[in-house]
Amino acid sequence: MSILAAIRRTDRQLAIKLAADTPPVLHRTLSAVEEAAESTKLWCGAAAVMAAAGGWRGRTAATAGVSAMVLAQMVSNGLCKPLADRERPPEQWFPHDETKDRPESSSFPSGHTAAAIAFTAATASAWPAAGAVCAVPAALVAVERVQSGAHYPSDVAAGAAIGLAAAMLVRRAPRLVLRWWS
Repeated sequence: MSILAAIRRTDRQLAIKLAADTPPVLHRTLSAVEEAAESTKLWCGAAAVMAAAGGWRGRTAATAGVSAMVLAQMVSNGLCKPLADRERPPEQWFPHDETKDRPESSSFPSGHTAAAIAFTAATASAWPAAGAVCAVPAALVAVERVQSGAHYPSDVAAGAAIGLAAAMLVRRAPRLVLRWWS
């Protein structure tokens, strides 16, 4: 079996199992978190709170988080989605009607996950306590993207990798610029 075939089989199995085994209270929680994260509202709100209440550390964390989030979304939504053009998971895999509301864009990678992970990882490097708080909704967003039928698990994994790479680049960018400049 090829690696791609194994990924497809695993994607199918995980998506169907997650959609079928999610208790109603968790399903509602995941939907509420996804709604809050839609259009990056949750992350922008967290950045505003950090900047307003966190002093210098909060402003640094907010700036890093928003910068990484923007970079991750540019890469995932602006570059990868048009190149990949992957269809969303089949609606019949999901025993609920949330698949009716999913976007028409490419499934690969998950832009929601890329933004959530980028914001959280960049925030954590500047302010670990704030990053730990953001990790909970970021993880819920990643799970929700599969459970709702919007993405395959591999889409979410790729989005997480893009988010981590964006956070790492934002963290290292000042040193790279200074090294290049001198």
